[in-house]
Amino acid sequence: MIIDSHCHLTYEPMFSSLDETIKRANNDGVKYLLTISTEDQSFDKILKILEKYSCVYGSYGIHPHEAKKHKQIKSDNIIEKIKKNKKIIGIGETGLDFFYKHSDEKDQIECFYEHIDASQKSNLPLIVHTRSAEKETLNILKKAFKEREFKFLIHCFTGTKEFAFKLLDIGAYMSASGIVTFKKSHELAETFRKIPSNRILVETDSPYLSPVPLRGKSNEPSHIIHTVRFLSEIKGIPFEKFSKTTSENFLNLFKLV
Repeated sequence: MIIDSHCHLTYEPMFSSLDETIKRANNDGVKYLLTISTEDQSFDKILKILEKYSCVYGSYGIHPHEAKKHKQIKSDNIIEKIKKNKKIIGIGETGLDFFYKHSDEKDQIECFYEHIDASQKSNLPLIVHTRSAEKETLNILKKAFKEREFKFLIHCFTGTKEFAFKLLDIGAYMSASGIVTFKKSHELAETFRKIPSNRILVETDSPYLSPVPLRGKSNEPSHIIHTVRFLSEIKGIPFEKFSKTTSENFLNLFKLV
């Protein structure tokens, strides 16, 4: 069993062919999928997907790129949204992206704190996006975690080994995407080799980041088998055993209903 911990089923080309996309994933051993919210407008689409497909779960959150358009979203609004369906099992993706800066840093930080507060109040895990903001992300998470513990996942982790182990110290789980399979990702692969297996999840982030040997093509949940195989090989763990471990990690973090 494999669980795709982060995909965007509301995005094209998957949204127009969901039956076929999900069937291919199931046929390749992907038992569950978590489709991720990035902005408020498309949340109704996620709710409809959850109603139709028993194997799909969802989240609610505002991507840091969208923070400037969602200044009105506070933690109470987030909690109200997650109550719309019991299959909403996570909050996010949220966090900081200082690489593209599609939203001001200040707006991103304020939005991030609202999501953290919602996670602490609801006991749902937080799904964190971080890029070119390691110091700021770590400081915010450490400060908030000290005030009130909460579960969180760093999605599509591409940071340094030092960053990874500082996050592990405050209970983080980390998700590997197809990026780890890229030829230039030697340091990232070595970092994941050293991260304890009981803290690792796997994801596609589809339709983005197709793993080798499908790099450059539109990604989808069925492609996750290549990422799982790559990680199992570098960690020296049989494919089936590693698949089971990452799935157990998902189920320890997210509570399915």
